[in-house]
Amino acid sequence: MTTMTKNDGIMDKQVPNKIVTSLDSDSGSEFESEVDDVMKNNKAKISGLLSWTGYLLWPMLLTVPLMFTCSPFSYDKIFPISWYEYDGKPKPLGLSLGILAVAVGQINVLIFFYLYRYGLMGGTPLSIQAKGARKYDWSEGVATHLAQPEGFVLLALYLSITWMFNLMPESYYSFKGTIQFRETFMCLVLQDGIQYAMHRLEHVVSMDFYRISHKPHHRFTNPRLFDAFNGSLPDTIIMILIPLFSTAHLVRTCNVWSYMAFGSLYANWLTLIHSEYVLPWDGVFRFLGMGTPGDHHVHHKFFKFNYGHLFMWFDKMCGTYRSPKEFSNKAFRDGV
Repeated sequence: MTTMTKNDGIMDKQVPNKIVTSLDSDSGSEFESEVDDVMKNNKAKISGLLSWTGYLLWPMLLTVPLMFTCSPFSYDKIFPISWYEYDGKPKPLGLSLGILAVAVGQINVLIFFYLYRYGLMGGTPLSIQAKGARKYDWSEGVATHLAQPEGFVLLALYLSITWMFNLMPESYYSFKGTIQFRETFMCLVLQDGIQYAMHRLEHVVSMDFYRISHKPHHRFTNPRLFDAFNGSLPDTIIMILIPLFSTAHLVRTCNVWSYMAFGSLYANWLTLIHSEYVLPWDGVFRFLGMGTPGDHHVHHKFFKFNYGHLFMWFDKMCGTYRSPKEFSNKAFRDGV
């Protein structure tokens, strides 16, 4: 109720305290709401910007070949010519730098994935499968990933044998020039095409052979990044090593830097498509028909689709491609 008080013959009108408090409260709430909206918008912009930094991972996979050909650390200024000049006998330098290229790329992948998994690149990542990502300890995942004998150990052995026993085309031993991106791209496509064929054959030729070769890898129906090379020895030989050797002898014009670039991109991309989370570039990759974790999860979940790894082109040509969007949200999350 409004009351009137007399002050020196003048009647003053007093507004109840509760009304003033109510008005102040409403103004404060509106102000706080506006501040929250601004903060949310700014956070969304920062998150979006940070997620785009994930794209920087891809040139970082080429760190070694780019550093030794396009920087002050050029190979011909660091190493004696006798270490890299091909005279019919392979030199260990090319092999060592090739293994280093894959290792540095893998370190960059692990750093990126750690930051991304723990929300340090712009918010909590979206898990691919509706049931959520598997829970595991980070150190256990890394240790399991790197210790797989059919993974990097077998790949390093393959590279050592084929390089030092002079089993590669002569151009692969040449240090002249820098990365030949056309040849690198051709290797990636051809490797994936042959791997598609070998992968599909493993599924359909013989159930008995499938059980001992590819089935150990398929026990992961909800894979994580660290399951990429967790399979069997026959599986790695058939699906990775045979296509690698075939690709090298079909694309016979690569130099050593292109071979390094191809090896690093291939090994690390193969790791990334096993991610349990949607990755920042997935929308662009799927539009271009390039392999994403969502596409590969379809294969692990249902077995009979998406036999390709780096590209979905061969699946689309052969009628075996299925987008995760084609399945109900009981299998995959919206936005995958």
